[in-house]
Amino acid sequence: MSSDRVVIIGGGPGGYEAAHVAAQLGAEVTIVDSDGVGGSAVLTDCVPSKTLIATAEVMSELSGAAELGVAFQDHEGDAAETIRVDLARVNARVKQLAADQSSDIGRRLVRDGVRILPGRGRLDGPGRVVAALPDGGEETLEADAVLVATGAAPRTLPTAQPDGERILTWEQVYDLTEVPTELVVVGSGVTGAEFASAYMNLGIPVTLVSSRDRVLPGEDADAATVLEEVLKRRGMTVLSKSRMESVTRDGDIVTVTLTDGRTIEASHCILALGSVPNTADIGLEEAGVVLKDGGFVNVDRVSRTSARGVYSAGDCTGVLMLASVAAMQGRIAMWHFLGDTVHPLDLKKVSSNVFTAPEIATVGWSQQAVDAGEMQAEVVSLPLSGNPRAKMQGVRDGFVKLFCRPGTGIVVGGVVVGPRASELIHPVSVAVAESLTADQLAQAFTVYPSMSGSIAEAARRLHRF
Repeated sequence: MSSDRVVIIGGGPGGYEAAHVAAQLGAEVTIVDSDGVGGSAVLTDCVPSKTLIATAEVMSELSGAAELGVAFQDHEGDAAETIRVDLARVNARVKQLAADQSSDIGRRLVRDGVRILPGRGRLDGPGRVVAALPDGGEETLEADAVLVATGAAPRTLPTAQPDGERILTWEQVYDLTEVPTELVVVGSGVTGAEFASAYMNLGIPVTLVSSRDRVLPGEDADAATVLEEVLKRRGMTVLSKSRMESVTRDGDIVTVTLTDGRTIEASHCILALGSVPNTADIGLEEAGVVLKDGGFVNVDRVSRTSARGVYSAGDCTGVLMLASVAAMQGRIAMWHFLGDTVHPLDLKKVSSNVFTAPEIATVGWSQQAVDAGEMQAEVVSLPLSGNPRAKMQGVRDGFVKLFCRPGTGIVVGGVVVGPRASELIHPVSVAVAESLTADQLAQAFTVYPSMSGSIAEAARRLHRF
């Protein structure tokens, strides 16, 4: 068992998962955290946003109930066609779930023997952390290894400053108690698309401002096209190739001005302009830690920084801003430092999901990489509209796409667009991780009828390759 001292700055997924591993391997572990264990992933990002989205999904499903023969009546027997959201109640539930999840993580850490020190940590050389405590004092911690897992914060611009009331970052939306009458979302990446989709499904008119020619410019182009068509069909205004110049507020009116002079007025605006790492003024460069452009920590595939004994994990590294990746980076760091079996991070085996409606899930090599010649692969795409379960549920939008190597037939990637794509991608993720062939994926039994049947069918169509 180890007798090493590990100090972790930041209690997000990279930090608390690293703490579990280090404690399990016998290290003396302290987490210095100023915001609450779980970090933004639990308190202001993943858990809150996906809880909000889950509520929006229910409303979206209810809005399509009439097609399935389900009708609603009021207490007098008249048709009830309007679904109303109580945003104050929704957000209260969101914040309570986030707080409960944070408490659960904290209790588990304490059971593992991890010390949680409330405070703001900074490096004082590679082997020492100074924690600024809430009461104004300081505590110095000597460490054999330090893990920096300080996360990232919403990016803002001088011409678009959030006020926390009507001009909001994605961390501030959960304080809303009134339903916006009109909402503008600036930014069409994953965060912007998710919030735009969610609030539209909550019955709020939404305008999405995208500086690119399509939403989700970093995702599979076919998937993004399906999503954009669905959003527009359901009533969203999508302004492509439109760059925001400024966002201002006058009383209850928010005005978004575009660089071409157009203006959009709304009651609220959400800024989804990307993230900046929380790496300033915590002693990184003074300790010998090299930062990349934008202030992200430069790490290798086992989470090492350029400073001996200093590791880093999570959004502050800018590697791939997913809670699952942050957690794995933290585990890998501790496995490496404490001499346990470790496999370097392989981003080609990471599955991810965009929680829009429909969802977009991906794993492995992408269509863009195949088209660019970076990976030789055969591609099969199968629309969900032909799937028996999809027909039963009234699902018309979406598809399953698989990539496999010619000759060997090994599955190297996949895309799923549809309801619960985040769940459907798992068999493809297993195939990619374990280098299974399309034939092996196809020959595994699937339930009939099921959405997953389309994954097996797509794999069967790759048999000739």
